[in-house]
Amino acid sequence: MSAEEPQDEQDDEDLQYFVRIGQTDLDGTKSVERSLIEMNGIGRRTARIIADKAGVDRTATFGRLDDDAIDAVVEKVEEYADEVPDWLTNRQNDFYTGETTHEVGNELQMSRRYDINRMKMISSYKGVRHKKGQKVRGQRTKSTGRTEGTIGVNVEEIREQEAEEAAEEGDE
Repeated sequence: MSAEEPQDEQDDEDLQYFVRIGQTDLDGTKSVERSLIEMNGIGRRTARIIADKAGVDRTATFGRLDDDAIDAVVEKVEEYADEVPDWLTNRQNDFYTGETTHEVGNELQMSRRYDINRMKMISSYKGVRHKKGQKVRGQRTKSTGRTEGTIGVNVEEIREQEAEEAAEEGDE
């Protein structure tokens, strides 16, 4: 048993618990693919493509990779839009620039916020739905998406009231 303990300590020394890409800290104890998925704007397919293009085993623990491999992954995340077809990116033909990019992290959240604000300002159908807090993408609203309290009959209250009325009649 004592022979294995120094090995575990040595493995822990080699492990980077956090790997930083852009402004996002990724978990170094997970595999490359799983930790990339935690980033906004990167899904399973994108993470798999990035790992393959960086020449890294996607099942390897991200924190145990050497610095060159981690730098290769970071570089491929930043250059992702240039290396894949346009249909595989998340921002095609941007409204302001007309460029096709793939945004990740805080940039993706900011661009979504700008797009929603622009829709609200021009009072498009989707913008009006966003303003009212209703569903935007054509979902059913008759029975779902209700934000008020519970709707329907509260049977327990009715039974309590009937029991109180019956107790009052019994006392008389």
